Amino acid sequence: MKINKAEFVLSAFSDKDYPYHNLPEIAFSGKSNVGKSSLINTLISRKNLAITSSRPGRTQSINFYSINNKFYFVDLPGYGFARVPDKVKEKWRELVNNYLYERKNLQAIVQIVDARHKPSSDDQMMVEWLKSVELPFIVVATKVDKLSKNKRKKQEKIIKEALHIDDLIFFSAQNREGNKEISSFIYQIVS
Repeated sequence: MKINKAEFVLSAFSDKDYPYHNLPEIAFSGKSNVGKSSLINTLISRKNLAITSSRPGRTQSINFYSINNKFYFVDLPGYGFARVPDKVKEKWRELVNNYLYERKNLQAIVQIVDARHKPSSDDQMMVEWLKSVELPFIVVATKVDKLSKNKRKKQEKIIKEALHIDDLIFFSAQNREGNKEISSFIYQIVS
């Protein structure tokens, strides 16, 4: 899949803000600071279209990116740890739930976990939800470049067992490992 054009469209703080179109959307989901924005930037070969931060909770809205004028990438706010008030976290949860349950354009999810850690209960809950609604999804383990080969094998087993999945794509924003496999999944959904 060759991406020739990628542009930020808008940040939605409620369902009234969603863009109006009839194109497919691929959402990126995962806990705060797992690397959703870095993954999007790598897929589109741009450094800073999706804003990245070392501070968890940077993405506080649902961000829509038009890709090749044919489909959208949707960067969801992270769940789990973020240094924000509980009131803000609850608003994010409502925003994301509304998008996941109501958005007809949503065609698939790229579920992201950190390759260095066992998936959280939130990660497990999200994967179980994806299975129950039969929405196409892949699980991508980011930051794999920070693992030794031995640790990587161990983590692959831990992640697959915790999430009850057979397939896992390791990804690195540093060396683009996994980029081809993720792009292939997206292409199958949007073509």
